[in-house]
Amino acid sequence: MRFLFFLWGLSLISVGSFSTVRPLCHDDESFALLQFKQTFTINQPPSYAPANSKISSWLTHNSDCCMWDGVQCDENTGYVTSLDLSSSYLYGSINSSSSLFQLVHLQWLNLANNNFNHSRVPLGVRQLSKLTYLNLSNSAFSGQIPSEILQLSKLVSLDIGLNSLSLHKHGLKSITDKLMNLEELVLSEVEILSTIPSNLANLSSLTSIDLSDCRLHGEFPIGIFQLPNLKSLNVSFNSNLTGHVPEFNRSSPLEVLGLAFTSFSGMLPDSIGNLKSLFSLDVGGCNFSGPIPSTFDNLTELTYLRLSSNNFNLGTLSWVGKHTKLTHLYLKSTNLFGFISFSLRNLTQLKTVHLGYNHLTGPIPSWLANLTQLNILWLQANNLYGPIPMSISNLKNLQILDLFLNQLSGTVKFDLFLELKSLFYLQLSGNDLSLHINPNTNTTLQKFKVLGLGSCHLNDFPDFLRNQDQLEVLLLDNNTIHGQITKWIANVSKDSLVILDLSANFLTGFDQTLGTLPWTGLKKLDLFDNKFQVSLPIPPPSIISYDISNNSLHGEISQMICNLSSLSYLDLSYNNLSGFLPQCLRNLRNLSVFNLQHNNFHGRIPQIFLEGCKLRMISLNHNGFQGPLPSSLANCTMLEILDLGNNHIIDFFPSWLDILPELRILILQSNGFHGILTPNANFGFPKLHVIDLSNNNFSGKLPSEYFQIWKSMKSFDAGGLTYMKANGQVQISINGWFFILYYPMTFTIKGIRTEYEKIQNIFVAIDLSSNRFEGEIPKIVGNLRVLHTLNLSKNILTGSIPLSLVNLTNLESLDLSQNMLSGEIPMQLVDLTFLAVLNVSHNHLTGPIPEGKQFSTFENSSFDGNEGLCGSPLSKKCAGSKDLTPPPSIFVEDQGSESPFEFDWKPVMMGYGCGFIVGVFVGKIMIKRKYDWFRKTFAVGHPT
Repeated sequence: MRFLFFLWGLSLISVGSFSTVRPLCHDDESFALLQFKQTFTINQPPSYAPANSKISSWLTHNSDCCMWDGVQCDENTGYVTSLDLSSSYLYGSINSSSSLFQLVHLQWLNLANNNFNHSRVPLGVRQLSKLTYLNLSNSAFSGQIPSEILQLSKLVSLDIGLNSLSLHKHGLKSITDKLMNLEELVLSEVEILSTIPSNLANLSSLTSIDLSDCRLHGEFPIGIFQLPNLKSLNVSFNSNLTGHVPEFNRSSPLEVLGLAFTSFSGMLPDSIGNLKSLFSLDVGGCNFSGPIPSTFDNLTELTYLRLSSNNFNLGTLSWVGKHTKLTHLYLKSTNLFGFISFSLRNLTQLKTVHLGYNHLTGPIPSWLANLTQLNILWLQANNLYGPIPMSISNLKNLQILDLFLNQLSGTVKFDLFLELKSLFYLQLSGNDLSLHINPNTNTTLQKFKVLGLGSCHLNDFPDFLRNQDQLEVLLLDNNTIHGQITKWIANVSKDSLVILDLSANFLTGFDQTLGTLPWTGLKKLDLFDNKFQVSLPIPPPSIISYDISNNSLHGEISQMICNLSSLSYLDLSYNNLSGFLPQCLRNLRNLSVFNLQHNNFHGRIPQIFLEGCKLRMISLNHNGFQGPLPSSLANCTMLEILDLGNNHIIDFFPSWLDILPELRILILQSNGFHGILTPNANFGFPKLHVIDLSNNNFSGKLPSEYFQIWKSMKSFDAGGLTYMKANGQVQISINGWFFILYYPMTFTIKGIRTEYEKIQNIFVAIDLSSNRFEGEIPKIVGNLRVLHTLNLSKNILTGSIPLSLVNLTNLESLDLSQNMLSGEIPMQLVDLTFLAVLNVSHNHLTGPIPEGKQFSTFENSSFDGNEGLCGSPLSKKCAGSKDLTPPPSIFVEDQGSESPFEFDWKPVMMGYGCGFIVGVFVGKIMIKRKYDWFRKTFAVGHPT
């Protein structure tokens, strides 16, 4: 009996087991998957071994595909419902006939992080009508996103970001119209080029939206912020997308908010503190203003916070202390002041801290050593002072340390940084540190990628550099390194170096003869302000920016320089180079800035400016160039600065010259130009700010037609106190370095010829002196309301001083001397309160000299040679003299369509008198100067 019960039990077990047997994969689907596998190769990076692709487990002798990696089947039917081949190193193309589309029961498809060789998203995707999840992100798809995706009406999650894809104009609206069940929409880096449709706010099921870097524009629909289930919103890197942040209620589930590098503006609302679940907030690089809300204290779940590069009010770091879960804190350029807050000590989970470009002061606190998880510490461009604390050596995980451009001082031992075994980025430049490097330092185990040791009082090249073979950036500028560049330095990181700065030392050359400098990937080379007494060294073909100005180079320009096809910025100024310019310079098709001023070149300027010319600045002044201008200059339609002063160029004013639409500064002074100035119709430099045609042989009447065309001399944006600049960017593997290359200029200000390294856009000047212009000064010159300097001296001008000059309320320097002007000096000119220099000497002026205000500061020499003038400061008294009250200074000349100068500078500048141009120009170029990272035409910006 017991035996029968045993058999019965076995039978029950057997039946139960049979009832739970999972059906096998269908043969047709197994075959389809194997066919799909055959269309790809495994393209795994060589550093990975062995290959670990999911499809490697798909074998023909194991026909049950439901057991394969990445494959899942329905438990009841055996049909394949999920295929996850993400990060499987697949390489190849997918087309609409792919066997993949035979898997018509698929509900989940993930092909992310593969390489589909720029193939299009296949139209066959429409056959997978049961899909609820589709992820094709970061898989090298390209072309237009097909409308067939809109037929996948059951989609809950769509991620096709991080590809070279585009969406037709109304495509985003089509997605929101057709895919009504979406909970997750990721289109990052898809080129959409449209506004965001307001009906996106109708998809109440959405939990995640990522439309970052899609070239979106227009106003962001405010209703999207109020979606009831939205946890993640990212529209970063859409620079033309505007909007503001609304009020938030306490029920908002938002966890991630990314608005970085958009044009969102206004204030961050106090109600942002209601977002108790928020763990990532990124609003860096926007236009937010006002205070940082005090309710930030409530955001205690934050792990990532970036507020960098906005216009927040001046504030301190006192609010940071409660964010103890923070791992990444970016507060670059947020107007912080005061000491580094002690409350930061509580944030022991921090891995990244960026406090650069603020107004922080005081010493670097020793308690920073408590932040033991720290990988990255940016403190550059503040007012920190004192020594570098020894405790910094306790930050054993530190990889990046940037202390550039502070006021740190004292002696620091380089061994301190060698204790940080993970450190590969060290920037100490721009301080007053004395770096002590042990000659026996062994750094064979520690490899730097970025090393900034500028202004560290180094007398020699540090010997430990011999072992550095991975450097990408090496900065040794503003030290006292003498003599030749040794052979071993030329071998340092030959294959990896991208940026090398040896400027402002006492280097005389190389201790070996080099045809081309040896760093094969070098993109920026600064050797300016040294003592090089050699022929021009030639950098490698990879070079983008090359500055070897302010040396004693000699000889001719080698034709080898014409092989530098990537060169964008070339500055050979202030040397002793000579000879003809080589014709092959036309090969430099990417050149943007071409500065050869103050050398000894001669001959004609060759026809080197080809169609498609990208030049924005040409400065050839103070050389010996002869003959006419090359007509090929007309190809340089992007040109902003043309300075050919102090040469021997003899030519008419070329008719093609004034069709250069972007020209802002034109300097042709001290040449042999001649003829009458007559503008071409509809042209004539509408953007011109500065023109200097002095010391030539121009004749005829003053060019009143030009005065009418020069719109940029009539008004300016008072808020735009920026410098004219050319932009260039070099990418290296660890971060982007952004270079600002400033245009220099030579001009006569207040009678002194001065060379300036930066020019503000608001500076406006005309110098037509020492020519043979005749006739009257046209009244229309009074329309050039933002002129700072007007010099018409040493001509043959007649008539009276026009009353319209009283409209030049920004004028600082007026020189009308050595002409044949007659009549009285207009009394209203006393209202030119910025006028620091006035010279009307050697004319035929008569009557009393105006009294009061600026006129009381002018000396006799301003009025000499006018026998009919009387009154102070001259000794000749006026008959029946009495206090003269000038009449109202109102003069309105017909200005056509131009509006009057609307911004009144008087309340801003009153009392500065002679000093405004000191603010307009920033410093003379000097051979020896104090360290300034932004000196001599370039500045470097660090990550935000």
